[in-house]
Amino acid sequence: MGENIKLTASDGHDFDAYRVDPRAAPKAGLVVVQEIFGVNDHMRGISDGFAAAGYAVVAPAIFDRTERGVELRYDEPGMARGRELRAVADLDAVLRDIDAAAGVVRSAGKVGVVGYCWGGRLVWLSACRLNFDCAVGYYGGAIAETKDETPGCATMLHFGDQDTSIPMSEVDEIRAAQPDLPVHIYPAGHGFNCDKRGSYHAESAALARERTLAFLAEHLS
Repeated sequence: MGENIKLTASDGHDFDAYRVDPRAAPKAGLVVVQEIFGVNDHMRGISDGFAAAGYAVVAPAIFDRTERGVELRYDEPGMARGRELRAVADLDAVLRDIDAAAGVVRSAGKVGVVGYCWGGRLVWLSACRLNFDCAVGYYGGAIAETKDETPGCATMLHFGDQDTSIPMSEVDEIRAAQPDLPVHIYPAGHGFNCDKRGSYHAESAALARERTLAFLAEHLS
């Protein structure tokens, strides 16, 4: 359904991305930001789903600055490698890559950004530091560290109340710092949206998608 394309960031870095367009004229553009597992089958599937909902979608391979072609499995070795790659990533450089991805779908109109896991944190930073019209983050860790930054667009966050990597105390900090920000809590753990993981929670994933699509429609129309 989609295709692999090449992008170039503002500093000249060339990197891969997955691009998928809707059958009809797009409603808007959308950047999908990966987990620590790379632009794998799950990320491509999510991108296909948003394209089916009417968006021109691009998922940048933001690990390419360190290692190209990263597609990790949802097991202990995959998680360990993903954490290693995340640890050496330069956030400013990653944001340049996300910004470049936004540029290729801007012809579709307004542009939103949706991210998962590590991508959830990057969505928060993108909302605060880049030029997006809408942002949705799923279970993004370490958002509390930059909770006092101000999003420049409508932003929504999703968390699971059984997420051992993101304690509810951190979510409470975010809510206290951003009282007008819609923050949704689900009876689920980390990665509840991913049907490739043991923590997948179908009901929570469906409700979060419904809310996300409604939010995108409201702010990207």
